[in-house]
Amino acid sequence: ARGDRVEIKYPDWCKNCGICVSVCPTDILTKGRDRVEILDLEKCLGCQNCELICPDFVLKVVASDENKNISSRKKSSINSG
Repeated sequence: ARGDRVEIKYPDWCKNCGICVSVCPTDILTKGRDRVEILDLEKCLGCQNCELICPDFVLKVVASDENKNISSRKKSSINSG
């Protein structure tokens, strides 16, 4: 979803197989020395391809901090008036 970004939730679980790298439509994932690495988080579409295909549940697509802040402000505005 828009504003969602991938994060490496459990880096120690990564076997560096590269399956997630192969399904990323924006090529932001790369095989590092020991585990997958994120090259440019801003280009992440939040499509969840990597999360869904990872056999070791290493990656997780989560709402970005910016999205969380916007939601909080909207709730505050609604409640205040």
